[in-house]
Amino acid sequence: MVTHVRAEERGDERGALLAFIEEQRGGIRRSLLGLTEEQAASRPSASELSLSGLLKHVAEVEQGWIARAKGEPPAIKRDESNWHECFVLGEGETVASQLAYWEKVAAETEAFLRSVPSLDDTFALPPDPWFPPEGRVSMRWLALHLIRETARHAGHADIIRESLDGKTAFELVAEEQGSSWG
Repeated sequence: MVTHVRAEERGDERGALLAFIEEQRGGIRRSLLGLTEEQAASRPSASELSLSGLLKHVAEVEQGWIARAKGEPPAIKRDESNWHECFVLGEGETVASQLAYWEKVAAETEAFLRSVPSLDDTFALPPDPWFPPEGRVSMRWLALHLIRETARHAGHADIIRESLDGKTAFELVAEEQGSSWG
């Protein structure tokens, strides 16, 4: 569900970027409303994606990018051997625990992006083969990348949720608020 992002205060580019990241996080959170763990883990389409897997993935990716920008390693090191694990809840992981983790990551993202001296400051990209050698990106690039990454998966989440039970985000929010849409 698209929501309206309020206009930023004059000159508050960081606030605008953070508001758009949060808007897209909301799309993924809404897709999980009212589902059991089993429903959230199901894969109703030809894709291997599930709602709980998308939730885990976006939280992990966001944490990893903020860590890199701080010059730290991601909390979980992923490579070709374990990449698939970031799309499946593991032993003891639940939708609730992943939502709580993502909330913590989101707070860290906001604190970090508000604390950097300039959005023009840069950090090194990891030495992965899909990045240019010795590449650097700005904090602005980081925020825009998080918007893109989260929005892409919010779209996936919409399709998966509608495939599960035919409900759209508009209906889910209306149900949660006790009102009807349309």
